[in-house]
Amino acid sequence: MDLPFTAQQFFAVFGQYNLAVWPMQIVLAALALAAIGALVLAWPWSGVAIAASLALLWAWLGIGYHLAWFTRINPLAWGFAALSLAGALVFAWHGLARRTLRFGAVRRPRAIVGIALLVYALLAYPVWSHLGGHRYPEMPTFGLPCPTTMFTFGMLAFLLPPYPRGVLVVPILWSAVGTQAAFLLEVPQDLGLGFAGIAGLVWLRRPPR
Repeated sequence: MDLPFTAQQFFAVFGQYNLAVWPMQIVLAALALAAIGALVLAWPWSGVAIAASLALLWAWLGIGYHLAWFTRINPLAWGFAALSLAGALVFAWHGLARRTLRFGAVRRPRAIVGIALLVYALLAYPVWSHLGGHRYPEMPTFGLPCPTTMFTFGMLAFLLPPYPRGVLVVPILWSAVGTQAAFLLEVPQDLGLGFAGIAGLVWLRRPPR
């Protein structure tokens, strides 16, 4: 499959984005840590807080990255922006308007997958990017598509049943799109998206009881 841009252009956009939005990366990471804190502390309103965090992250992904930056080199980014904003709306609808998203303790295998994805998205992913030669600012920071998607799957691992399985659809679709970067653009750290997407498909078909 031929891409409408080169790998050099792809990482150059990351560089332009990271320099332009600084220190938004810190704000987005703090938002993610706040969501994890709400999960651990299990407040009565934790589900709302986590859903709000995920909605904001996906809205930023659609507007702050795809529309503002990625459309400059890839016409498909308009569709990616729409997909990301759809994900934000789904989290806002189910988590804020209907309040049907509850998060808490789940069975050990699912909890292990969730913790692994959270650690990977926030810690292992940037370390691997740096060691792999993708140095800041031309590296995918948190708030960009792949680490954000893996973080989302990590949080969704702790959804309590019954839950609307539609919240898994957009992350699963993006995992299919983003995994291609691991091969086409030589971003091996994005291989984690494939694992996350498979986990999401399992949760989509067989929610915990």
